[in-house]
Amino acid sequence: MEDPKEQAYPAMTDLVMPAALETAPSLSDRAREALGGRSVIFVGLMGAGKSAIGRLVAQQLSLPFIDTDAEIEKVSRMTISELFATYGETEFRALEARVMERLLHQSQRVVSTGGGAFINEQTRGHIKAGGLSVWLRADLELLWERVRKRDTRPLLKTENPKQTLENLMNQRYPIYAEAELTVESADVRKEAMAHNVLAAIIEHQVGSQHGGSAEQSDSGKHLK
Repeated sequence: MEDPKEQAYPAMTDLVMPAALETAPSLSDRAREALGGRSVIFVGLMGAGKSAIGRLVAQQLSLPFIDTDAEIEKVSRMTISELFATYGETEFRALEARVMERLLHQSQRVVSTGGGAFINEQTRGHIKAGGLSVWLRADLELLWERVRKRDTRPLLKTENPKQTLENLMNQRYPIYAEAELTVESADVRKEAMAHNVLAAIIEHQVGSQHGGSAEQSDSGKHLK
């Protein structure tokens, strides 16, 4: 069965690959070198593409991929919705923090986190200490288009879910901005988004070497 987190992105067909994407193998090597053994941890709101993009980035970096929501469901033998309903958000966040700490004490990997993970101070500390945090930032309309047809988001089970999503953006975006790297989540193919992430990792490392900062890549906005 197709992973529902992948459905927001169109499948690859017989499209002509842009020249930038044809260099992906060398780009992957450079990004892997830039990471220096650090894990990559994707943060951001639901619908930003953390799982879909994270999985592809992991493939291109030849690293294991972990989705923390899937890992939590595996260890608890309950769905995220069931955990929220049974134990509430506070207990769920405590479990999430423990799972994150364990994952980031293991070997280098690519990790996709739940939308609220980075908002929790304890979990945020684990992420900052455990690797390179990458915020996939998206606007409201793009997020809403991706999440509105699914009913598995506990925080959106409200009378006006779009307004709830906007409220979450207002509350969480200032905290997501603490991530070490920001990449725009655009309405493009996931292969192009993965390319943008790898390029941003390289740019960030180069900026750090020169005493500057390459904390944001807007290249995703310009891909058609």
